[in-house]
Amino acid sequence: MHIVFNALFLLAAIKWGDWKRWKVYYPTILFLISVDSIKNFLLYKHMMWTYQEVFFGKALLQNHTFINLMIMAIVYPATILIYLGRFPKGRWKQTLWVSLWIFLYWLIEYINLRFLNLINHHNGWNMWWSLLFLAVMFPMLRIHHKNPLLAWGLSVLFTVFLWNVFQVPIKILK
Repeated sequence: MHIVFNALFLLAAIKWGDWKRWKVYYPTILFLISVDSIKNFLLYKHMMWTYQEVFFGKALLQNHTFINLMIMAIVYPATILIYLGRFPKGRWKQTLWVSLWIFLYWLIEYINLRFLNLINHHNGWNMWWSLLFLAVMFPMLRIHHKNPLLAWGLSVLFTVFLWNVFQVPIKILK
């Protein structure tokens, strides 16, 4: 099923992505992939959520790592090409656009959690934390596009906040 979701994101990017200016968005694509990679590295033994495949492609997508790498390679670039490529002018339209993306990602996670069993939450993570995370992530992507250093600094602060809220033990680090 993850293959289907990734294919839908790819098709959406082909249709609505700003491919002519992909080089402009490339740093933000790398930022999103980097932050997710750092999260996976730091929380390897204390995951907040994990992906699993239960339908199609179980032989190919055997665990969280393979699924997450596919998401990084397809969903993240597709998201950035559409999200930033079609970012509107005007505060009201921008607010609606960001809200649409937060809702879309949250809805996909909800369906994957409650109905398709493609994601599991761990260590106190839940849909409300996902909503907060997405409410930070999507504005952060726009901030990174405009001011990368500010986005990195704010991301570190948000990471420290989450680390403390979830009381992640230092001993889990490699």
